[in-house]
Amino acid sequence: MSIQNRVIDGILDGEEIRFLLAETADRPQGVPSGKMITDSEDLSFVYLLEVEEGYRHLHFTQKVWPFMVDALKLESDPVLLWKDEIIALPGFKDELTMLIYNIEGNDNYGEVFTSAVEQAFHDILQHVE
Repeated sequence: MSIQNRVIDGILDGEEIRFLLAETADRPQGVPSGKMITDSEDLSFVYLLEVEEGYRHLHFTQKVWPFMVDALKLESDPVLLWKDEIIALPGFKDELTMLIYNIEGNDNYGEVFTSAVEQAFHDILQHVE
């Protein structure tokens, strides 16, 4: 999987999580799709941006997983901050929630990735509504 953009950090801004791309990164191309997949080899969740010829990827590596946990606990989807631009990430929470519950106990994603997700998202996986 080609890595176009890697999220390098996150911040809690009031009741919103803002994920950060490096200042030197190119502006993310495409329209937020509301879809997320995984890259188990890179230990990443990948948010998809739609472009005419397919998708561009935003990689959320383990470094920012604690912010992803926080995002799941908040009311609204997080946003992506690139320089002074804020890019909405609709469907982020729903897609991430679906993925972590699908990954739990499922070694089809690879034992290392599955274990890392179960550990990082333990609080969410243990929460019963």
